Amino acid sequence: MSTTLDDLIGQASQAFEACHDSASLENTKAKFLGKQGAITAMMKGLAQLSPEQKREEGARINQAKQAVEAALTARRQALADAALAAQLAEQTIDVTLPGRGRGRGSVHPVIRTWERVESIFQSIGFAVADGPEIENDWTNFTALNNPLNHPARSMQDTFYVDMKDSEGLPLLLRTHTSPMQVRYARMHKPPIKVIAPGRTYRVDSDATHSPMFHQVEGLWIDENISFADLKGVYTDFMRCFFETDDLEIRFRPSFFPFTEPSAEIDMRFTTGPNQGRWLEISGAGQVHPTVVRNFGLDPERYIGFAFGSGLERLTMLRYGVHDLRQFFEGDLRFLAQFAD
Repeated sequence: MSTTLDDLIGQASQAFEACHDSASLENTKAKFLGKQGAITAMMKGLAQLSPEQKREEGARINQAKQAVEAALTARRQALADAALAAQLAEQTIDVTLPGRGRGRGSVHPVIRTWERVESIFQSIGFAVADGPEIENDWTNFTALNNPLNHPARSMQDTFYVDMKDSEGLPLLLRTHTSPMQVRYARMHKPPIKVIAPGRTYRVDSDATHSPMFHQVEGLWIDENISFADLKGVYTDFMRCFFETDDLEIRFRPSFFPFTEPSAEIDMRFTTGPNQGRWLEISGAGQVHPTVVRNFGLDPERYIGFAFGSGLERLTMLRYGVHDLRQFFEGDLRFLAQFAD
């Protein structure tokens, strides 16, 4: 049987050497080392021998198996080395070629708007606040005068998270940055003058809506802040943002559960491609007494206004973009237009 084993080792080595890729090598391996392979068949044949013969022939078969496995490993390594050499040959770097400059990135147009909004409001004394994108139900809805089963909740189709916070409250991806009104006001004493830009989430998607979008929330609370202050601040912001006085601002009566009275803010360009069109730009109003109370403040003493504006909407109007989805597709041809 030893001669047969030597022949088998030689056959295996020759068969492995004849393989020129990993797939054929693994197929050939099965002929010698697989469940139906020659070595396995010899091992099964030991059952017909006496105990003394089993020890002797079993040792020889194991030696032959190790020799076949060594030949297989050597061929695997040779194929891997050859593949690496071929890859390196294809990817050879010509060190005599002139160097290539690194590509320059640029600030995304929505982030440009974000930074611009922050700069304008900081110039008139507003702080900038940031907070969690996963909120609890109380901060996102209830504290803003939007209790459970309130019909206004249906206006914000929501992504809920399959868990609860430490107090057992449902968690969700925030539908607006308004929860930062609550968080900031409960941590600061009046006067409170803050904006909160950030990412928000709603189950909505079309040319003018996205499941993820950016919003800036503004809040000013003090003892004598009226709706007139809201009109003055926001009108001045619009003129600074668009760098023109050739636009008109109107406050149209509306409803939001967290403000009373409430208004939609529209603007109309008097020159340019949007000349004559009224465009909704923001929601705003005087902070509802219930919300002021949830801030931990006395609504008989403190009053103020809040507004919420979509950063994508502002960006679209500033740069003349007509499809919101272009901001999120990553098309460099589109984004390159906003590079410095």
